[in-house]
Amino acid sequence: MNLDDTTLTELLIDLESDKVERKESLKGDAPSKLRQAICAFANDLPNHKSAGIAFIGVDDSGTHKGLPITDEMLLQLADMKSDGKIVPPPSMTVEKRNLAGHDIAVITVLPSLAPPVRCDGRIWIRTGPRRDVASKQDEQILNERRRHNDLPFDIQPLPSSTIDDLDRLYYESEYLPATVARDVLDANDRTYEQRLSSSKLIFATDDTTPTVLGHLVVGIRTRDFLPGAYVQFLRLRGTDLASDIIDEQNIDGRLADVSRQLDDKLRAHNLISVDLKSADKEERRADYPLVALQQFVRNALLHRSYENTNAPVKVNWFSDRIEIWSPGGPFGAVTKATFARPGYADYRNPHIAEAMKGLGLVQRFGVGIQTAIAELRRNGNPDPEFQVEDSAVNVIVRKA
Repeated sequence: MNLDDTTLTELLIDLESDKVERKESLKGDAPSKLRQAICAFANDLPNHKSAGIAFIGVDDSGTHKGLPITDEMLLQLADMKSDGKIVPPPSMTVEKRNLAGHDIAVITVLPSLAPPVRCDGRIWIRTGPRRDVASKQDEQILNERRRHNDLPFDIQPLPSSTIDDLDRLYYESEYLPATVARDVLDANDRTYEQRLSSSKLIFATDDTTPTVLGHLVVGIRTRDFLPGAYVQFLRLRGTDLASDIIDEQNIDGRLADVSRQLDDKLRAHNLISVDLKSADKEERRADYPLVALQQFVRNALLHRSYENTNAPVKVNWFSDRIEIWSPGGPFGAVTKATFARPGYADYRNPHIAEAMKGLGLVQRFGVGIQTAIAELRRNGNPDPEFQVEDSAVNVIVRKA
């Protein structure tokens, strides 16, 4: 992905290139405009099929401005990939390079295999050397380009289904407003099919077969087409699966509904203890911090494999621990060795990640496990245990 110094220097001084963005610093609205540029490079409307570059520390003419390139700045730039404003997360790198004797921050962005990519609910593109919001025709071009690429499973079509298997009312009243900016919706003259295609919920405007994503987020009968798309919740009185069952439910439906019902279950079974002795005032503490459990369960919904398996996510709640089992082992940059380590993240289902961000089920990308661990420690629980296999991941959370 990284270009050599000669190529970068040539791009730096090429003032007509639509593959380059320049920023003197990160002051003012520069971070917002940088995200828009990253989004536009990922969409690659001109179809360069090569990286777009953003230089930080130079003016519009490519002249170095003496900006110190600190580790803090590089972390701020790298955070643009995972802060949830650009969805799905772009493929990009951030580094400090010395070009023509000066240190410059360089962001390299690869074209997305599954456009369109959105930033704050808008599809940004490059029109010559400037940015713009995609028109109806621009969106159609990006949609058509997507269908010819090697797509992730979460936006593959499910041939046995039709557009009538999607809930139009829910899509237009709930999902669309959550994922597309209000001003874009107000000015939108796209057809229902064009909107679904842009949301990646159908394969294309001329092939309205729903995708895996379509069934997961706006499907009417999700399990008719994805039999394993549910959560098996089991609350047991003892410490093993032979114990008496207190509560049992298979939770299915749209992702937002599954998540909401799971939240209800977690709250209902999470006992609160009251300590009246160790302090001047009573202290209340849950057996498990709700935020940690939500992070682990939502991670399981996001990162599980929906391909070649009918197995559900399993939440087994024992008297001394909770086990959250998810079909699908480590993926991409995440291996058995790097699982749960800070800084390692990859997405088997990047478009499910995009949808969950829009629905408010994910706030940031790549920090769920670390957030959960911090919440467990704050509540007095042991650190979670991870049993990572090639085809499944089991997370064990023990009582405080």
